[in-house]
Amino acid sequence: MAEEAAENPSLTPAEKKAAGSLALVVGLRMFGLFLILPVFTLYAQDLQGDTPLLTGLAIGIYGLTQAMMQIPMGLLSDFFGRKQVIIAGMLLFIAGSVVAALADSILGVIAGRALQGLGAVASVSMALAADLSRDSQRTKVMAFIGMSIGLSFMVALLAAPVLAELGGLSGLFWITALLSGLGLLVFIALVPKPGRHHQEDSPLVHLGRVLRRGQLLRLNLAVMSLHLVLTGLFVALPLLLNRILPGAEQHWKFYLPAMVASVVFMVPAIIVSEKRNLNTRIVPVAFVLLAAALGLLDVVPAHYGLVLAVLIAFFTAFNYLESTLPAMLSRRVTSKVRGAAMGAYTTGQFFGAFLGGLLGGWLMQMGSTRTVYVAMAGIALFVAVVMLGVKRVEKHQEQVLRLSEEWAAQADTITRLLLGHPAIADAVVVPDEGLAYIRFSGTPESEENLCQWLRARLQAA
Repeated sequence: MAEEAAENPSLTPAEKKAAGSLALVVGLRMFGLFLILPVFTLYAQDLQGDTPLLTGLAIGIYGLTQAMMQIPMGLLSDFFGRKQVIIAGMLLFIAGSVVAALADSILGVIAGRALQGLGAVASVSMALAADLSRDSQRTKVMAFIGMSIGLSFMVALLAAPVLAELGGLSGLFWITALLSGLGLLVFIALVPKPGRHHQEDSPLVHLGRVLRRGQLLRLNLAVMSLHLVLTGLFVALPLLLNRILPGAEQHWKFYLPAMVASVVFMVPAIIVSEKRNLNTRIVPVAFVLLAAALGLLDVVPAHYGLVLAVLIAFFTAFNYLESTLPAMLSRRVTSKVRGAAMGAYTTGQFFGAFLGGLLGGWLMQMGSTRTVYVAMAGIALFVAVVMLGVKRVEKHQEQVLRLSEEWAAQADTITRLLLGHPAIADAVVVPDEGLAYIRFSGTPESEENLCQWLRARLQAA
């Protein structure tokens, strides 16, 4: 028999387990990726056939293949299950890391990096995180995962020069493969597996549905612009930091305190916006804060404290948006098409990073760092205006049901039946935890009535 769990305004133990295990898996994988970035240009010079163009291609090819595969992987996860697709993607990523580790030429590394990118699981990971959490707690789960990525970035920035000195570029790729393998084992052992939906339509029908919705397109534009602005900033920012602390090895003195402080300011903003359902109002303000920070970087004196304060403002806005935007999108779709929606979203994310590097480099070549800052600030302001058109989604009544072993064993059937209930907007069954997350579209059913309804449908089936 199913019984209703007590209403809990914070993360349940099952949500904490899902958030913690997913954050660990994503953090391990991203740490390996970040290890390459600070030192790749220097060590790539020892590879056979290396040229500056091929070095740039080796760095960028990962993002390109990632962008190409996000939608297909997201669609596949809707039809075949999130965990199965993520496992396949992580195996591809590990294989690409091994190919790059064994390569002695730049072309071999490019092939390995391209294969890494084909294991595009960002969209599926976010869809899975959404499946395993309630609407009211989703931004917290996304923020937890985002903080693990930020921590991975900072640790990698400090560790990369030391590890590269010990093992060279090949050693960094072997570490990436090893950590990804460890992450895969953690994922298989700890991350719960949600029940699957019965899909009656084709993948293209699903994709068409999410691409025709204006509210989702605004969110896709927002994340694309967010990562365009971030990547464009990093084309110009190192030159400013070098004027204050010469040498790239010194720049962590900016990044580390800026990231830590941004988390301190971001968390209260998330709590307030979630508690009062204000995210549609705060998101445009966050884009305005991005624009203001970019403008200040152009005029602020080259002083450590002043520049650090501006970077704290930038990363506070960035980290808030990075956590809030995917949660906003997930609330606007049901779990049945969440993989397709997240696929389109993360395609915009990676394509934005690609455009940011391209546009930032072109602007630097045509003008100066001022040109980059002004252009990126203009983009952020434009998106702030666009996001004023995102409509507020009213909070739905939620219910957490603890399922008996018999019902948990029939996860797919229970999911299908719950979605057929006239008062239920969405439902996800997590058999590993014996739970069902239910979102009502209207007046919630009592536990007793819902259980009686389920029993009757199971008997009729």
